[in-house]
Amino acid sequence: MEDKWLKWARELQAMAQNGLAYAKNPFDIERYERLRELSVEILDEYTEAGTEKIRDLFCNEVGYQTPKVDVRGAVIEDGRILLVKERLEGKWSLPGGWADVGLSVRDNVEKEMREESGLIVRATRLVSVQDWLKSRKNAPFSLYKMTMLCENQGGAFEANIETEDAGYFSMDELPPLTHKISEELLAMCFKAADQPDWIPPVD
Repeated sequence: MEDKWLKWARELQAMAQNGLAYAKNPFDIERYERLRELSVEILDEYTEAGTEKIRDLFCNEVGYQTPKVDVRGAVIEDGRILLVKERLEGKWSLPGGWADVGLSVRDNVEKEMREESGLIVRATRLVSVQDWLKSRKNAPFSLYKMTMLCENQGGAFEANIETEDAGYFSMDELPPLTHKISEELLAMCFKAADQPDWIPPVD
């Protein structure tokens, strides 16, 4: 069951951002800014994310609050899936990241794959759309994770500012995974690759 403090922090943040999107009165603006700061303080107190990272996520957006969009690409070859080792955490993940404005889901997946794994790919089929508030315990914010199968069309890994290594792994030899993905998601990638008529689950 989700911790109540986390639910309250998310609600405070969303309420504050929505209020700031429409407030005109300087006193209201001040109150909404304080609400947003309170949400940061709550998360900083009870998580290890760090104040600056939390403020980065919660305080740099404007306009009506909507879920964030994270895209991931999955290349499967010879019964193994491509993972990259992230510099920041030192753990492994599917290549991906925040979706950029102006690019389609497919474009974003292909771009992230190229930047993090060095591979030129063609994103082909949707694996799943996951709502982190449903699939991850104590997710700090609302996030839709879209994962696509990709066909490898060339390229090679080169260390970069985000990832330091890449490799292919089977389900029974997975390395330590980042919090950004799960074994359940990787298992879905394998199932989707094996089933041409795969119906992507959508939360």
